[in-house]
Amino acid sequence: MSRLPPLAVYLHVPWCVRKCPYCDFNSHALSGEVPERAWLERIADDLAEDAATLAARPVVSIFFGGGTPSLLTPATVGSVLDLLAGRLTLAADVEITLEANPGTVDADRFHGFRSAGVNRLSLGVQSFADQALAALGRIHGGREAITAVEAARRAGFERINLDLMHGLPGQSPEEALADIDQAIALAGDHLSWYQLTIEPNTEFHARPPLLPVEDVLADIESEGAARLTAAGYDRYEVSAWARPGEACRHNLNYWTFGDYLGLGPGAHGKLSSWAAADPVGGRLEVVRSRHTRSPRDWLAARPGPRAKRDIVANAVLPEEFMLNALRLIEGVDEDLFEARTGLPLATVAAELAALRREALLRPDRLATTSLGLRFLDRVVGRFLT
Repeated sequence: MSRLPPLAVYLHVPWCVRKCPYCDFNSHALSGEVPERAWLERIADDLAEDAATLAARPVVSIFFGGGTPSLLTPATVGSVLDLLAGRLTLAADVEITLEANPGTVDADRFHGFRSAGVNRLSLGVQSFADQALAALGRIHGGREAITAVEAARRAGFERINLDLMHGLPGQSPEEALADIDQAIALAGDHLSWYQLTIEPNTEFHARPPLLPVEDVLADIESEGAARLTAAGYDRYEVSAWARPGEACRHNLNYWTFGDYLGLGPGAHGKLSSWAAADPVGGRLEVVRSRHTRSPRDWLAARPGPRAKRDIVANAVLPEEFMLNALRLIEGVDEDLFEARTGLPLATVAAELAALRREALLRPDRLATTSLGLRFLDRVVGRFLT
């Protein structure tokens, strides 16, 4: 048990042109220009707190999330990547993803991001139907989304994820499936397909729209899955579909309970280390970190630690591990539980046995059955402390 988990880096860009009514992320409508210089300086401050202890660990993925990271200029994105390369060890095949809103990018910007070192895009399409996009408060139209994908390809992006949502206000099954057909026609290598949910502290929560009923949602999901499978996509996570070999490495690192350094306002991190100098017989310690959520407060330069940190108690580790790993359709090997938590599998033997008796978990690995996937919340709930 001498090896630490893979390491990723997440960078949060909290600004958007407009806050969407369904969004509960740490995103804020922009007033004026993006404070890129100040953001970059504070990112450097955040990084300085952990760079020395992480310098020897290869970074397998970098992810610019938001908010709308495509509001950054390519020059700023390049500067951040140079900063990371100067303080950390980037793997030769490091995956570098940037989230982009189709309404904030053009051909020149895509070329700039590609030249800066970004090698994967995640486009927040949500739908190709103008009526649905208007209901979601998006700033782009369906034609813009298609044009963005085509422009990204011409700029040299071979790996493109499309974010799509279904179960939208007033959406019919035919309209939802038309979005799937359009995504397939664009030949993207990865698709994140989510059902719209109404989250607290959002405009939709205050004024709920009329959404499709459960039976309609089930039909959409069933037929959509059939079309994606027929088109050569594999469902490898609850909401993620990919062509062979194109799964998102950054998200796989989350779901396999890997480590990640969170930088930026509201960014969370998870870092593992050995509590004893010698990892043989030592105790694995998992620390969660979180940065100030308010962009204004985070941008304020100040002395002292910038991130709050808490050691994850052993009693909580099984829940956190299963909450992630069981989202994967094939789950994980049983050995990974001890490797990532430092706890013997016997810690959860009773829960595993009960779930297997109920045919909710597979007998050969930590993975749900098809029945267990339908009741995933119930399965994960067995590990709650």
